[in-house]
Amino acid sequence: MFFVFLIATVGYLIGGIEIKGISLGTAGVLLIALVYGIVANQIGSFTIAGKTIELYNADTIKPMYSLVSNLGTAMFVTAIGLIAGPKFFRNFNKKSVGYLLMGVIIIAIGVVTTLIIKFVSGISSSLAVGLMTGALTSTPGLSAAKEMASDADAVTAGYGIAYLFGVLGVVFFVQLVPKFLHVNIEEERKRFIAANSVKVAESGKKYRNVDLMDFFPFVMTVALGMILGSIKIPGIEFSLGTSGGTLVMGLIVGHYGHIGSFNLRVNKSTLNTFRELGLMFFPIGAGVPGGVNFVKYVRPSYFLFGVLMTLLPMVVGYFLARYVFKLSIFNNLGSITGGMTSTPALGTLILVAGTDEVASAYAATYPVALVCVVLASKLIVMLC
Repeated sequence: MFFVFLIATVGYLIGGIEIKGISLGTAGVLLIALVYGIVANQIGSFTIAGKTIELYNADTIKPMYSLVSNLGTAMFVTAIGLIAGPKFFRNFNKKSVGYLLMGVIIIAIGVVTTLIIKFVSGISSSLAVGLMTGALTSTPGLSAAKEMASDADAVTAGYGIAYLFGVLGVVFFVQLVPKFLHVNIEEERKRFIAANSVKVAESGKKYRNVDLMDFFPFVMTVALGMILGSIKIPGIEFSLGTSGGTLVMGLIVGHYGHIGSFNLRVNKSTLNTFRELGLMFFPIGAGVPGGVNFVKYVRPSYFLFGVLMTLLPMVVGYFLARYVFKLSIFNNLGSITGGMTSTPALGTLILVAGTDEVASAYAATYPVALVCVVLASKLIVMLC
C-alpha cells in the first residue's frame, strides 16, 4: 500500500508539469507506475534494518496490483455511466449510429494494422495481439487473448510494451488536436453544452436517500455491474468484464434514477471523487506489472509497431468523425477515447473541454469497441 500511494504522489507531481499547455495529468501516474515496474524488475528486493522489502513478486504482489487495477476501473467506469446515464438514452437518435460505427471502425483499423505488421515482420500471433491490446489500452482484450494464446507471457509482454504509448498517445491527442485546430475552447464548450442539453423530467415525487453521500447507489451499481460483467455468452465465452458491466449498469441506473421509493441519483461531488480515485488506482494497477515485463521483451521495433497500432485508428477515426459523421470536436474526441477504450484519456478530455458531458460520446462508443476488441483478440490468436 505504501508503494501504491508513493507512485500516486510522484505521478501527480509529474503529471502536473505543463509545457506549452500540455501535461500528462493522471497519465503521469501511469508513467511512474511503469518506471517503478522496470526498477522493481531489476532490483527485486532490498533490506532495511534487517527486514527484506520486496518491490515485486509475481506470485504474491502481482495479484494485489490486479485488485488495485480492477478497483480503479470499477470506480471510474461506474462514475462515467452514472454521469452519462440520465441523458444517454434520451440522446440516442440517428446520430448515435455514428458513435457505434466509430467503435467498430477504430477497432477494425487496429486489427488490420496488427495483421499487416504480423505478416510483414513475422512476429508471433501472441506477441502481435498483445501489442494490439496494449496499443488500444484494452485490459479485457488482453484477458481474452491470454485465455486463447499458447504463449501467455508474450501476450502480456506485448501489452506492456505498447501500453505506455497507447495511453500517452491518446492523452496527448485529445490535448493537441484542439490546439492545432486553434479551437476556441470557451465558445466550443458553450455550443457543445447547448447542443447536448436534454431536459430530464422530474416526477416531483420525493425519493428516499439511504445515506448522506450517496454511496449506496454507487456501490450497488458497482456490485450489479460486476455480476452483469461476469455473465458469459456460451460458445464464444464472451463477457463484458468489469469495465463493460459496470459501464452498462451505470447507464441503466443513471437513466432510471430510483427503485421504488429509493433514490439512486448520486450527487456530482461524489461521482467526481470516485471518478478521480478510479483514474488514480487504475494506471497503478495496470502499469506496475506492465513495467516488469517491459524490459524482458522490449525491442525498438515492437515499440514502433505499438505506436502505429495506436496512431492509425485515432487519425482515421478523427477524420471519419469530422467529415462523415459530422461530430463536433468534443463529441469527436470523446468518441475516439471510447473507441480506443482509453480511461485516462477521457479524464484528460473532461479537463480540456471543461465539462463532463463529453462522457456521453465515450459511453456511446465504448461498449461496441469493447466487444469488438475482445472478439478480435480471440480470432487473431485462433486463426493466425
